[in-house]
This record gives sequence, structure tokens and C-alpha cells, in this order.
Amino acid sequence: MNSIVTGGAGFIGSNLVDALLERGDRVTVLDDLSTGKRSNLDGALERGARLEVADVSDGPAVAAIFESQRPELVFHHAAQIDVRLSVRSPAQDATVNVLGTIAVLEAARQAGARRVVFASTGGGLYGDAEVLPTPEDHPIRSLAPYGQGKHAAEGYLGLYERLHGLSTVSLRYGNVYGPRQDVHGEAGVVAIFCGHLIEGRRPTVFGDGRQTRDWVEVSDVVRANLLAADSELTGPVNIAQGRETSVLDLVRALSEVSERGPLAEPRFEAERPGEVQRSCLDVTRARRELGWEAQVSLREGLRRILATA
Repeated sequence: MNSIVTGGAGFIGSNLVDALLERGDRVTVLDDLSTGKRSNLDGALERGARLEVADVSDGPAVAAIFESQRPELVFHHAAQIDVRLSVRSPAQDATVNVLGTIAVLEAARQAGARRVVFASTGGGLYGDAEVLPTPEDHPIRSLAPYGQGKHAAEGYLGLYERLHGLSTVSLRYGNVYGPRQDVHGEAGVVAIFCGHLIEGRRPTVFGDGRQTRDWVEVSDVVRANLLAADSELTGPVNIAQGRETSVLDLVRALSEVSERGPLAEPRFEAERPGEVQRSCLDVTRARRELGWEAQVSLREGLRRILATA
């Protein structure tokens, strides 16, 4: 199978690249290396992966790469993921997350790709949802341009299905964590706290720490991508643990699994604009129609990070 992974030098993308190579795919990575790291691909490049350095919002450059590689599968993970940056600069966020997605869809169509798997977001779309766990048909109530941009991108996926017959699926992630995660954006809190534990520093909690997230380990997310690529499922699919965990519970869990001693007592600062108070995703559709559910518990995932730190 010939695959392209946009954002493939990033945290989730590079783990996906490894899995695709493991199953025998020929893999091209498209990444501008603004947040992704070439070092994340060291092993993949040695095993034959190809790296094309380009901005995903540069339509002609993206089209040229797709035309030369002619992918059957496209995994679109290139994105601007910082919620705070999206609030400060919504146009910059939309340039990457909306126009970049359009460029990828158009390039995929022109190159004859069979399927596009899109990395979307759950909590960023649903906002402070009225229903928890939150199903895919819940109203979209984004609290930041980041979520609104992902929603617009999902709309273009649907349009390309209707207009051009391009097969697409949107995976709405919970808060993904695991090896290679950068200390960047709201979803990086696990990496940040692990770093603080190792260095013996006090973590900072924004708000009262009772805000909740639905953390899911990256190997489970990679498995969801592979299943989604090989399925005929379309539309949005939540990918998460389906469990609500507060930031304070995360602090406690880290202390319980650590062999280095407990995490220092956090300091508290004002909550950040655009931050969702509670997030927990209903994964019924993923379980029923994709045959997927998370296998790695939060505590096991934290142990894996600390063991490799």
C-alpha cells in the first residue's frame, strides 16, 4: 500500500508512520518541520520512508508531492494544534487547519487516492457538552477557533465525498498522549507533568484542576487509524477512552505509578480562555462500526512514558 502521512514528523504522525512501515506500506511523510521533528523519523527513514518538507497550506507544493507519489491512502495529521494560539490568531489557525485540509483533499482527488483519514478533535468541537459521554451527533459548540477550524475541515471532507466521490472519515480524538509528545498545546499536559515529575518541579494547573479530559494513548489512536483506513466507514468517529478524568486525578495517577516519588503539589493559575471544562467522548460508534476500543489504561500509559523518560 502506498500511503502519505501529513504531519508525519509529529507526535501522533510519526507513531503512525512506524505502524504503516511495520505492515509493509510505502510511506511518504509531508511535514514542514515547524513543530514536528526530523528525529522522530530517524528509524522510519532508515527503513525506507520518504520525507518531503513542505507547508500543508501550500496547495501547489502539496499537489506536486501527491502527484509524484500517487498515494492510495492519505492520513491527514498536519495541523495547528495550539488552542491558545488559535484564540490569538484565528486567521493563522484557519490557514493551516482549513486551507491546509482543502489543499490535501484536492491533491488527494487529483492523484486518485482511495481514502483520506482525517485527524479531528472531540472536546474542541463539542465545547462544554450537555451530554457526557458525548456522541458524534451532539451539536458543535466550539469555544476556540481551533475547534471551529476542525469543524470546517470536516465539512470539506463531506463535500469532497458528495462532489467528487472521495472516501473520507474523520477521527475525533480525545486528548492523545504517549511517546514523542511535544510539550505543546493543551493536550500536552501529560508530557508537561511527566517532565515536571522527572525534574522535581511543581506543575502549574490552570483553573481549579477539576476540569476533565478523556485521555487516550497514542498506540490506540494509531490502531484506530489503520482500522479506519481499511474500512468503508464515513463521517465522524470518536476515538477516546470514553472515561472522564480530572487534571487533579491525573496528578494523583502520576504520583501513584511513579518510582521517582510523587509529583510536587501543583500551583494554581487563572483558567485559560477557550478551555473546555468537561470532556468525555462516547465511543459506541467506534466500538460497534469500526471494531475499535482503547486497550491502554491511563495508568499503564503513564508507566510507559516514565519508563522511557
